[in-house]
Amino acid sequence: MADKSGTSRRLDKVVLNATGGQNGGPSASASSGDTRFTPPVAPESTEVESLEGWGFADTRFVVQPDGSTVLTGTRYNISNVALPDLMPWFAAKLASPLSYENRNEPHYPPQIPEARKDEKLVAALREFLKEDQLTDDPKQRLRRGHGHTGGEIWAIRYTKLDRVPDLVVFPRSHEEVVRLVEVAMKHGACVIPFGGGTNVTEALRIPLAEKRVVIAVDMRQMNRILWLDPVNRMACIEAGATGRHLMSELAKFGLTMGHEPDSLEFSTLGGWIATNASGMKKNRYGNIEDLVLDMQVVTAQGIVERPRQAPRESVGVNPRQYMFGSEGNFGIITTAVVKLFPVPEVQRYGSVLFPDLKAGLAFLYELQKSGAVPASVRVMDNTQFHFGQALKPAKHGLAAKLKSEVEKVVVTKLKGYDPYKLAVATVVFEGSREEVAFQEKTLYRIAAEHGGMKGGGANGERGYQLTFGIAYIRDLTFEHWAIAESFETSVPWSLAMDLYERVQRRVEKEHAAMKLPGKVFFTGRLTQVYQTGVVIYFYLGFYAKGVKDPVGAYAALEHAAREEILAAGGSLSHHHGIGKIRRDFLPEVYSEGALALNRKVKAAIDPDNVFGASNSGINGPVALTPDEEAH
Repeated sequence: MADKSGTSRRLDKVVLNATGGQNGGPSASASSGDTRFTPPVAPESTEVESLEGWGFADTRFVVQPDGSTVLTGTRYNISNVALPDLMPWFAAKLASPLSYENRNEPHYPPQIPEARKDEKLVAALREFLKEDQLTDDPKQRLRRGHGHTGGEIWAIRYTKLDRVPDLVVFPRSHEEVVRLVEVAMKHGACVIPFGGGTNVTEALRIPLAEKRVVIAVDMRQMNRILWLDPVNRMACIEAGATGRHLMSELAKFGLTMGHEPDSLEFSTLGGWIATNASGMKKNRYGNIEDLVLDMQVVTAQGIVERPRQAPRESVGVNPRQYMFGSEGNFGIITTAVVKLFPVPEVQRYGSVLFPDLKAGLAFLYELQKSGAVPASVRVMDNTQFHFGQALKPAKHGLAAKLKSEVEKVVVTKLKGYDPYKLAVATVVFEGSREEVAFQEKTLYRIAAEHGGMKGGGANGERGYQLTFGIAYIRDLTFEHWAIAESFETSVPWSLAMDLYERVQRRVEKEHAAMKLPGKVFFTGRLTQVYQTGVVIYFYLGFYAKGVKDPVGAYAALEHAAREEILAAGGSLSHHHGIGKIRRDFLPEVYSEGALALNRKVKAAIDPDNVFGASNSGINGPVALTPDEEAH
């Protein structure tokens, strides 16, 4: 266990030795013995998250009467400024009348199903949980019954969900989770873990056939760093810690986990493990499976845990491996031991313009071979480039307008780029001064060899940080009759460009065949890179006014896109997971023997299906709506 009795002087010495002193210089000596300590408990967050859409309750895009758009609040670099071009740009891309006047007013909250009751179950839970650790409040139950697919958010705003949890429980320790599972097993209840609720796979949707009392176990009050070891660069962290909490707390000790998914602010450590997640800085720090050394999991068969951790082991089949991508099927992850890294000595941003996406892909391929891949490098297609331009505030003053015109002349006239073909890369360099200098020199040399032109650090930083702000865009489009969502794949280098083009052609063809209004919205970017290939992250949408079943139409369109992805050699998912939304494709990526093995493991670990999320096809087909049940 961690040393809880050490003085603050000893703690400071350990941290300085591990991180190279306050100024980043070499440590005076290497500490020995038990170098773990328990950090102070962070103050409880007072930030309020939205129950009816993405993100914080004080932040949302709003269209003004003059047609400009404003992101409320002050959290992001595009907050509280007028964006005059955003809604007109969307309207043009969709060939549809998106405007201030043309609104699709949300009707939140929807009709919420009544909670199933079991007084004996509740009484047993109250024996060890406090009053504020249980609720059957309808809105709180509803929020734990869905993630963030477009269909789910559309449902809570405009239609309804047919089944949601009956009770929400907030454990505050591993021991409480153990007792909770024991009580659920004794009383025949169903248990579904809840982290940040950010998944886009319908993983939290409850099968309509589930007749037991469903307990949603919200883990976010379990967010402490139980011990931190700055010498060996490890920490044991409770699974309910969100990414934003982890970043701020570890930074106090000059350390970082380096895992930054798009959902960083709201997703949790346990959720990252359960979905086998990846972050924007994977290139430097690794994916979640590279970062987690061990974990503690409460299952129906007991606790999966080990007494110590080592850098690497060969110890037979390690049960923890079944928890990566488990999606709530096997148990509740309560803690994890993770690798840590020093906060980088240098962080710099950059950007590069390319004549087209094909040149950007060739650049990424050569960059990967060079050994100089930065923490994050993403190449966005032409639509995303113009999307970024539409998210810029109005230019005021002669100097700003002249600068903008000069930039356009340089790009389109002197460099000869077609403004409707060019692509842009945003880059984050992190590491020592020597590492970053090497990466910058190599990256810009390779970029130039592929027709690239430097776009500046300010554009790179803005592009990277926009990731968090634009997550709110989807909810804005709903309120003006458009429906959109994201999906992703990984694909070998040699197939990447063909896959991108095939998916674009397929969705355009399907959109026309379905006689949907306007034009289909399609865009993609090349994100994480590997020796063997690259990730492609897509956005897809359409104007939905007058469409009888917008959610069903979108599902059909994305299903066709996924068919094309698999036919073109892409993966079923890179980091979103399977949930229930992609379960029909599993026979195309696994043999029947592999699927049977997973089903038998589930039956052995959890024969009574206490953990009844039914994700990844583990329990066979499940219906989420009366229409699905009827068929």
